[in-house]
Amino acid sequence: MIYKRSSALFAQAEKVIPGGVNSPVRAFKGVGGTPIFVKEAKGAYLYDEDGNRLIDYINSWGPMILGHAYKPVVNAVIEKAKKGTSFGMPTEIETEIAELAVSMVPNIDKIRFVNSGTEACMSAIRLARGFSGKDKIIKFAGCYHGHSDSFLIEAGSGASTFGTPNSPGVTKGTAKDTLLARYNDIENVTQVIEANKNEIACIIIEPVAGNMGCIPPKKGFLQALRALCDANQILLVFDEVMTGFRLAKGACQELFGVHADIVCFGKVIGGGLPVGAFAARSEIMNYLAPQGPVYQAGTLSGNPLAMAAGLAMLTALDNDADVFKRLEDKTAYLHKGMAKALNENNIEHTINRIGSMISVHFSKDEVVDFETAAKGNNEIFKKFFHGMLKAGVYIAPSAFETWFLTDALSYQDLDFTIAAIADVAKTL
Repeated sequence: MIYKRSSALFAQAEKVIPGGVNSPVRAFKGVGGTPIFVKEAKGAYLYDEDGNRLIDYINSWGPMILGHAYKPVVNAVIEKAKKGTSFGMPTEIETEIAELAVSMVPNIDKIRFVNSGTEACMSAIRLARGFSGKDKIIKFAGCYHGHSDSFLIEAGSGASTFGTPNSPGVTKGTAKDTLLARYNDIENVTQVIEANKNEIACIIIEPVAGNMGCIPPKKGFLQALRALCDANQILLVFDEVMTGFRLAKGACQELFGVHADIVCFGKVIGGGLPVGAFAARSEIMNYLAPQGPVYQAGTLSGNPLAMAAGLAMLTALDNDADVFKRLEDKTAYLHKGMAKALNENNIEHTINRIGSMISVHFSKDEVVDFETAAKGNNEIFKKFFHGMLKAGVYIAPSAFETWFLTDALSYQDLDFTIAAIADVAKTL
């Protein structure tokens, strides 16, 4: 494939945009080469500025669960835009999508809409601190909750060590209140809690990790985490920005039968437009201004275009009883074909999958946390990525990101992808 125009556009962008991109992973730093500039997309396909068609396994990092340019969403946005794009005042559609979301997800009574997943997680942490009267939080190494200061923390030297900033601009004062634990390691979480008794407001977790590849929770891990939180008066926050309305209609609370105290949403809930949300039972949500003392606001929160897109998307998912089964079946089909292709070419690998999320790690070891994910052979992944791109298949340009499938993918698309994997595997 030729990427002459994409290369030219990237060179132009670098002159006026830091690194040429508005989000770092897009810059291809993890795989090398020049990023692809998209011109348009439809269904399961991307069409770049050079006229190439690519089968898409990113799907805007998750929200295009029913395909790009999904007609009900597009029509809803167009009709709403005709009536105005922003008011900074309450609108009826905000209540409509709130009622639908609350009806779909267990254990939430109220929801507040914001403009991004980062904003949702940031606000959820502030709410947890305000409600509990405690300052410290626990997050898990490898889980990503947006670029808010509290989350840009790397591990210290031991379970009781405070985190330290891993980005300039994050203060040590902020970092001292963020504690690190190992994903899927309940004993480690217990140690962190014991070392900071009665000081922890909440534990925030991706119930299925998506930012160190796809890493599902071990059997019983989330249940044990819930019990630990109950025993220590700690709020459990599920970051479902990726998983919410993608793995099940009621998200991971439904999927695993574990109730969180606060849940963060994004991606799918906006139907492709910039939307985030956080939700909880009334007792907690009533702590938010203007009803309570915890302040959170946003001029564009509940933007009518975003609400229209989100309402159309959630309505479609709510009315389609088979969509999650179809997605799971397609992902399992891809898993089987990919494993066969890699095994036949003696490529060491591990594939993690749950629902419509999947990732391949070029490592023979089981991948259960950030430490084991980091053992993957990144040089092989780079070759794999560029081989797939050349074949017309677009996957995440990072070994530490999950793939997302869309219901718009046909089995013909999956067969094409599996054949491409088999061809690329011969070159690795």
